[in-house]
Amino acid sequence: MSMQALNTTPNLEAPDDFYEALIEAHQGLSTEESHAFNARLVLVLANHIGSLPVLREAFEAARGS
Repeated sequence: MSMQALNTTPNLEAPDDFYEALIEAHQGLSTEESHAFNARLVLVLANHIGSLPVLREAFEAARGS
C-alpha cells in the first residue's frame, strides 16, 4: 500500500466504537503493561502505514505542530 500524505480528515466509521475497543484493550493492564501495549500498537500501525514521510507527518500532527 503506497500512501502519499497523512489523512487528517475524520475517517473512522464508528469513532465511539473505536474508542470503546481501545479502552477495552487496556482493561486489566497495569500502567507499565498499558504503556507497552501502546508502544506495540504504534509499531503495528506504523508497519501498516509503511511510509516514513507519512509517519513523520503523523508525529507532527500528534505534537500539535
